[in-house]
Amino acid sequence: MVLPLPAIVSVSEAAEFGRTVWPFVPQLLSLPQTLIEAGSDCESLKEVYLATNPLVTSVAFTLALVPILVIVSELTRNYSQVDRLWSILPSVYNVHYALWAHLAGLPTEKVKTVAIFSLIWTTRLTFNYWRKGGYKIGSEDYRWEIVRARVPNRFVWFLFNVLFISLAQSLLLNLLTAPSYIFIVLSRLPEGSTFGIPDLVFSRVLIFFVIIEFFADQQQWKFQQAKQSYQKTARVPDEYKSQFTAEDLDRGFVVSGLWSLCRHPNFAAEQAIWLTLYLWDCYCTQTYVNWTGAGALSYLLLFQGSTNLTEEISAGKYPEYKDYQARVGRFIPRLSVEPKGASKRAAKSKSKRSEPDNENRKSK
Repeated sequence: MVLPLPAIVSVSEAAEFGRTVWPFVPQLLSLPQTLIEAGSDCESLKEVYLATNPLVTSVAFTLALVPILVIVSELTRNYSQVDRLWSILPSVYNVHYALWAHLAGLPTEKVKTVAIFSLIWTTRLTFNYWRKGGYKIGSEDYRWEIVRARVPNRFVWFLFNVLFISLAQSLLLNLLTAPSYIFIVLSRLPEGSTFGIPDLVFSRVLIFFVIIEFFADQQQWKFQQAKQSYQKTARVPDEYKSQFTAEDLDRGFVVSGLWSLCRHPNFAAEQAIWLTLYLWDCYCTQTYVNWTGAGALSYLLLFQGSTNLTEEISAGKYPEYKDYQARVGRFIPRLSVEPKGASKRAAKSKSKRSEPDNENRKSK
């Protein structure tokens, strides 16, 4: 069987969009009819699966998912359907690439490593999202509610839901995993099928950033748990006394641990994960820039916009948040000293806010 992959003679050719993607676009257009003809016969479907370029299959799945997301979000008026799949879809695509390479009889070590890493990443995010009680990292319902309020025209919002929330974000999650497709293309070359020390280093860097993300989320979750209890009892819970003071919990947001280094250590690690995967792809194809970077770049831009909105809300809710912004970098730790006057402003704000809180505690 002739595999539906581009014929390349050098690793750099694997990064060329016109060679690795464009020739297979016709398959995307003919795939629905091919699936209808295959029917429900498992062997026929397997043949179609292997006869279709794996990138085409993943994109087709994404496009088929979009109308479902639109319908569900419009019926429920909950526009976080893609957010709920955020921790799942990248792993679905990476596992798909690993499965396709395995069935096609190609060397799978690189793409299998990425698939296993994706499952670890998914397990962490899914656990965090569905954790019962307390603060849920990754819950973005509030974001779309705020954006919805700023778009009063119902038709304009519907278009935004279709084109950006459901389509653009879904395609973004697909593009993030495009390096796995490149690894499959490279596997047909002797120099691209090996798994050397550089590959080991890149894979371990990915794990490192997942660990950073895990600890950042844990620190945030513990703080939110302690704050919720403190707001009910006006006392710091015994299990958190070694970590937080009444002053910390009165402030309303965490500034210790990894959160003392940057304002969003979990977001920083998340972006670094997919940027690292793209750089791994660049290293393997001996290129500085290639088309798969569209996913990583779009991810970084999306985080900029989302974080801007998050910080706008936090600055309006917590009096000391602007001082925190002045002292601590957003994603990258600052090496400069605290801005002049920041401590005085924080102390003044803290004093004004703590007076009624002290009165409340006395009355209790």
